[in-house]
Amino acid sequence: MKIATFNTNSVRARLPVITGWLGREKPDLLCLQETKVQDEMFPAGDFEDSGYHVVFSGRKSYNGVAVAAREALEVLRRDLFKEDEGQARFLEVIYSGLRVINVYVPQGFEVGSDKFAYKLRWLEALHSYITGRFDPAFPLVVLGDLNVALTARDVYDPEHFAGKVAFHPDEQAILRSLLDWGLVDLFRKHEPGPGHYTFWDYRMPNGVKRNLGWRIDYILATPPVAERSIAAWIDRDARLLPKPSDHTFLTVEVDFHS
Repeated sequence: MKIATFNTNSVRARLPVITGWLGREKPDLLCLQETKVQDEMFPAGDFEDSGYHVVFSGRKSYNGVAVAAREALEVLRRDLFKEDEGQARFLEVIYSGLRVINVYVPQGFEVGSDKFAYKLRWLEALHSYITGRFDPAFPLVVLGDLNVALTARDVYDPEHFAGKVAFHPDEQAILRSLLDWGLVDLFRKHEPGPGHYTFWDYRMPNGVKRNLGWRIDYILATPPVAERSIAAWIDRDARLLPKPSDHTFLTVEVDFHS
């Protein structure tokens, strides 16, 4: 089973990138974030034409999550907690017997701001949701744009960004506590080295070619899934396509049903 995640930075603007990638890579499951479109305008037909079922939760112009899959999906939940209702940052589904939680964590804007405080509350709510409802022995995947670089390996200039938003110890502590609970970072299981990123800021001149990036997109899984993971990779080439997102695709392959 191939499972992938991609922050689209507008699913409609990125349709050629997405449908082309689906045709080439043929994942079983693709989770999308920052779709930036209300539900009635979501381009479901383009996914169906590519051979995928799709479910989505969106808002006009910002946020938004979606899941595309080769088989039908069962939607279990669309909001993480009451304060998050309507934010379109959370989508929990069942795919082929596997529980999948797709998240778009708030960016946080600036340390000390109300938006940063909300980001911490959101991450804490995600932690409480996962640890309060699941057991590490349960097959679960949590993936998406977490907007947190966990270690110095995950950002191109850790000394410069230390203590700033998306590389702050309060954010990192919550993510680390999820790993301590039992979630496994599948990319790091297969690739421990530095220099592997999923996001390159548009504002950085030649940022992709210079590899001035951040690893803030994740596919996390409990041990029953992680133990069956075969490979994990980042498609940096997709970030170099015409009109790309500022993120790229992260994929894992799991021998889940053998």
